[in-house]
Amino acid sequence: MIKFLLKGLIRDKSRSRLPIIIVSIGVMLTVFMHAYINGFMGDTIELNARFTHGHLKVMTKAYADNMNQIPNDLALLEVDELVADLNKEYPEIKWTPRIQFGGLVDAPDENGETKAQGPAMGLGIDFLSGHSGEADRLDIENALVRGNLIQHPGEALLSELFSEKLGVNPGDEVTLIGSTMNGSMTMYNFKVAGTVTFGAEALDRGAIIVDLEDARNALDMQNAAGELIGFLPEGLYNDDEAFQIAETFNNKYQDDADEYAPVMRTLSQQGSMGQYVALSKGWTVYISAIFIFAMALVLWNAGLLGGLRRYGEFGVRLAMGEEKSHVYRTLIFESVFIGIAGTVVGTIFGLFFAWLLQTYGIDISGMMQGGALMMPSTIRARITPVDYYVGLIPGLISTVLGTMLAGIGIYKRKTAQLFKELEA
Repeated sequence: MIKFLLKGLIRDKSRSRLPIIIVSIGVMLTVFMHAYINGFMGDTIELNARFTHGHLKVMTKAYADNMNQIPNDLALLEVDELVADLNKEYPEIKWTPRIQFGGLVDAPDENGETKAQGPAMGLGIDFLSGHSGEADRLDIENALVRGNLIQHPGEALLSELFSEKLGVNPGDEVTLIGSTMNGSMTMYNFKVAGTVTFGAEALDRGAIIVDLEDARNALDMQNAAGELIGFLPEGLYNDDEAFQIAETFNNKYQDDADEYAPVMRTLSQQGSMGQYVALSKGWTVYISAIFIFAMALVLWNAGLLGGLRRYGEFGVRLAMGEEKSHVYRTLIFESVFIGIAGTVVGTIFGLFFAWLLQTYGIDISGMMQGGALMMPSTIRARITPVDYYVGLIPGLISTVLGTMLAGIGIYKRKTAQLFKELEA
């Protein structure tokens, strides 16, 4: 029977060509959109993870409650000991302390008077120890526009836009004006080592990056850090794995009433990142559902048109004694073959276009002027193993569903009417 059905589909192109084209287009769009969403949303999540949230973050409970205000007066103390404990308990995760801070950057003129000032978003990272991997993680070398990377204590990197606004160049000195961990005012001089551009408007608008020890000296935070950032070994965020690790860690301190006790948060538990993670998970279902519904409607109509053309064929088969249920089942078997063929063709084209977008990307930096959200400036797709079979869902379901709807007409045929048609 299978051989008979396949021969029918191959020899009668009008029976299979249009459904295969429709299924192929739908599957191609499904595969491409899945890779696109996976790449764009994934890059957005990883960009935020690398610069601010980490895959996991350890803070004090009081700091976590006011995380958006970056309250360094509630920072972790005795950080070296805590990092050693975390490395012992979770050796597969890379932990590193960071200090986020805000302040005013003052650029003096040749007389030492204020030439320009601007608010800055500061980031203190472990730059000079040489074993934290922070410079590679933030890809600072490729972001360098002018000057050099930080090579000595007392040096800082400014975003290129910020340096142009202040009128400073590599080699010039700037002063950070802010408040220390203890609430007193601080003024700390830095030498501009170089300028950087990350392609994210939120960072490029006014960022200053300094070595962790310089940030500690400037903010009076010796052996302290606002946050301990953790990155999973695979390099990509896994919400289920991160949640399990955070739950295990937090269970140890759930009875500790000290507001300075450590607490661990996953990336999805910080700010609005949970919505992005949920969207990245749900989009696959949404995309498949949309294309299943749309293609089922189109294939239903295609099936109705094909059914009209095969009206005589069905009549003869029923008049020869073939049961209606058998005719109906053969139609569904045909739709399965059509769905498989369309899925294979559509998946090949979908992967091809996704590969083009993954390799070359689309530069959207011109559309992000003034944006506050940290997003990648280049949209890229990301092909994952799921893309090789995600097309089967809409490809098969929509084809079978469309055929089942169109084939209902077979049960409406009346045997007595068939003989009248055959006699005519």
